[in-house]
Amino acid sequence: MERTRIARVDDVKLVRRGDQVEGTLHLTPHHLIFCHTPPPTVDEPNGHSSHINKPRELWITYPIIQTCTLRLAHPASHHLSSIRLRCRDFSFVCFCFSDEKKAKDVYGSIKAWTCKLGKIDKLYAFTYQPQAPEKEINGWGLYDARREWKRQGISEKDSDKGWRISKLNTDYGFSPTYPALLAVPSAISDNTLNYAGRYRSRVRLPVLTYLHPVNNCSITRSSQPLVGVRGNRSIQDEKLLLAIFSTSHTNQPPPNPSSRPRSRQSPRSSSRGSPTQDVPPNLPDPETLEDQMISRTASDDSPRVYGAQQHNLIVDARPTVNALAMQAVGLGSENMDNYRFATKAYLGIDNIHVMRDSLNKVIDTLKESDVTPMAPNREALAKSGWLKHIAGILDGASLIARQVALQHSHVLIHCSDGWDRTSQLSALSQLCLDPYYRTLEGFIVLVEKDWLSFGHMFNHRSGFLSSEKWFSIENERVGGSDSHHQRAGLSNSSSGAGHALENAFLSAKGFFNKDNSSRESFVDSDGELQPYDQSPSSNINKKSSASNSVASKLGKEGVASDKTKPTTKVKETSPVFHQFLDATYQLLHQNPSRFEFNERFLRRLLYHLYSCQYGTFLYNNERERMEAGVQQKTRSVWDYFLGRREQFLNPQYEERIDDNVRGKERLVLPNAEEVRWWSELFGREDREMNGVATVHAVRSEWDGDGKSVEEAKGIPVSVLTGVETAEQAVGAVPPVKGTAGGESGSGKGSI
Repeated sequence: MERTRIARVDDVKLVRRGDQVEGTLHLTPHHLIFCHTPPPTVDEPNGHSSHINKPRELWITYPIIQTCTLRLAHPASHHLSSIRLRCRDFSFVCFCFSDEKKAKDVYGSIKAWTCKLGKIDKLYAFTYQPQAPEKEINGWGLYDARREWKRQGISEKDSDKGWRISKLNTDYGFSPTYPALLAVPSAISDNTLNYAGRYRSRVRLPVLTYLHPVNNCSITRSSQPLVGVRGNRSIQDEKLLLAIFSTSHTNQPPPNPSSRPRSRQSPRSSSRGSPTQDVPPNLPDPETLEDQMISRTASDDSPRVYGAQQHNLIVDARPTVNALAMQAVGLGSENMDNYRFATKAYLGIDNIHVMRDSLNKVIDTLKESDVTPMAPNREALAKSGWLKHIAGILDGASLIARQVALQHSHVLIHCSDGWDRTSQLSALSQLCLDPYYRTLEGFIVLVEKDWLSFGHMFNHRSGFLSSEKWFSIENERVGGSDSHHQRAGLSNSSSGAGHALENAFLSAKGFFNKDNSSRESFVDSDGELQPYDQSPSSNINKKSSASNSVASKLGKEGVASDKTKPTTKVKETSPVFHQFLDATYQLLHQNPSRFEFNERFLRRLLYHLYSCQYGTFLYNNERERMEAGVQQKTRSVWDYFLGRREQFLNPQYEERIDDNVRGKERLVLPNAEEVRWWSELFGREDREMNGVATVHAVRSEWDGDGKSVEEAKGIPVSVLTGVETAEQAVGAVPPVKGTAGGESGSGKGSI
């Protein structure tokens, strides 16, 4: 209680969606609790009270508060002092106080209980005591890596499918951010893995995450290679990837990658325009466009490699310019001259900063929700680009799912460090491929495997420890202790909307107009490059030799040094997991009978990501959770859902799977052009956010300026920006560097 300046305030007015109620505000170590009793229901014929309402409570957990603004009463006005909260579950509330000192005390207490905790283990999850019905449930036991690999047909005793389970990382000493157990090709030894890992950022080398039960084709994931400006290569990494792409034919050993003949090639003159510039304008959909781009890179006279499928893919989720920029600091993307058995596709999914800015623009259209019931501006929503980003992620997942299920191909996915866009694409493509992951328990296993076990920076991206940049004071008189510093983080804080409405509470427009976004330098444009204990701007201007040194250090560094900076770095926050749940919602909405769980399950899962009531999401990887003892000290978030299972089941769900019956197939593919606003999540009615123009709104977002270039040409929109092999390049692909730092001796012909 040492952080609580005041524990109770009476006669507080709560304003939500323009409605006001008066009650009592309580401050506990983990929650704000507003209690009020609605007025009695009046019997209209006789005017007497016919029903006495029970007291109601509004609970707000501190970590779910995104921004908090204290507005002190101006001496020249009759307005009350107020505190406005914007929460991460997109609820907006305003508390009004008649006593300014009490308002300050409440503000100070909220700030102390959010951004001054200092440690993750001070959060609510470490003191939460569950009640029935979840008390007897143990959600920690739902996911077991060996059990999931066995379900996919892989075991430690049987390597018939070409895969084995390596124990190289059981102590997390090999790759601190990876799982303890790694599924790798049977033909690859741990010694080869050890050397191959040195060529991938943070030693996140290519390992299996999904094996298709019908054709034995795989989805593997990794981080970016340490190519650098000198064109570094690793024979062990090439051997590992070739073995992965050969696992569906295990009766013969994979060929030696260094002994394959090279085909004759013409001088390189790569096209740098749109990858769709030569595609006829009457293509039926983006899927056809993507498949044609990939198939056009398959040269008929290229050498045939035993075990290779039709179009084995390396998927780089980043825009090509970002991948090229990474070379300046010793990272980058695969030189396809060294991976001649595969095709590489660039997806052009934007980085964490763009996604954060996009969501902030959505919030800007909703930020007056505490004081007005007016619907959001749909034009402003469209300009946020949010639906464009969701559509792009879904399109990328669809491409991967089609390659595995329909083209019988293997796919390796990576972005920069392989824990943001890689996790999104990997999990969503598996959701499309495997009906098991569309069940309630299966979805839990998928989240545990591809987000929690493989690692995602939940602590950094979600900002559990908050930041003082998210707190501000307005109208503080001269001599105030900290208002000048806090107001520096605001933009347009006095936007003047107050004169438009007489209500005093509506005069605070712009309270949530803070611009906390920032930009690292060009070479850190993906926001995933720097070690956790380094400032984003460091090491950027060093020469290539120093950059390669930095890249090599990224290989083995863990995250222990993060303990020295326990508060949130605003630049590292981003709605990555939120986007995954939004994309899952799109799949559920488009295929309402193919999912066992309902929309509310996804919405409550996002809420509990930020509530910090459970320990599931509090750390960044397996190792951190093990060292913190979360299974012994906290409860699993799955206890909450399984204890209330009936609330989260979809009544339209049809369990039957039959590939011969339309609508019952194993494979589910999204339609990226039909994405819509998840109105329930934003606390709005469907008509307020979607109306009747959802598809047009999505199509118009692609260039952020009304009509998209692709739409103007009649060409389907696609997230695919470039395709590259050792022989050819289609679309925007970065130039290839040779091993001595110059252009590669073998050029690529443009298509």
